[in-house]
Amino acid sequence: MAIEALRRAMEPAVRRFLHSYWRFSRGLTLGVRGIVIDGQGRVFLIRHSYVAGWHLPGGGVEAGETVLTALARELAEEGNIVVTETPRLHGVFFNSRVSQRDHVVVFVVHGFRQDSLPEPNHEIIEHGFFAVDTLPKTTAPSTRRRIAEALQGAPIVDRW
Repeated sequence: MAIEALRRAMEPAVRRFLHSYWRFSRGLTLGVRGIVIDGQGRVFLIRHSYVAGWHLPGGGVEAGETVLTALARELAEEGNIVVTETPRLHGVFFNSRVSQRDHVVVFVVHGFRQDSLPEPNHEIIEHGFFAVDTLPKTTAPSTRRRIAEALQGAPIVDRW
């Protein structure tokens, strides 16, 4: 009987512990992408060495970083692009292909400068600005969706 009373007394604490463990052991991952549009209405895309197709530039948000800081860092690293005006938030998208806890924040970037073209490297093997109606054939479907939503008025789909 004493054991049963002890179990009942400890149950709320055990539940709180298990809830806390569950919340903090299942980390959320967060990434950013930029739809960078030049003065001619073309979109900047990159091609990675490690994944097929053309994609919007971007990457993961590091600990202690805001999404705008992460976007600025990724655009500089992948495209030699310096953001000169606050980007417009396009949306937050669930990316279940990576994990069940991954989200991507997408911004539209009009104000920027690119003082020189980036050199291809071990990560980014190709890059360029493309007209929306002549995107490379191997442009990723998720990239095409985001461009169509942001530039052509297509309905926003909340999944990557």
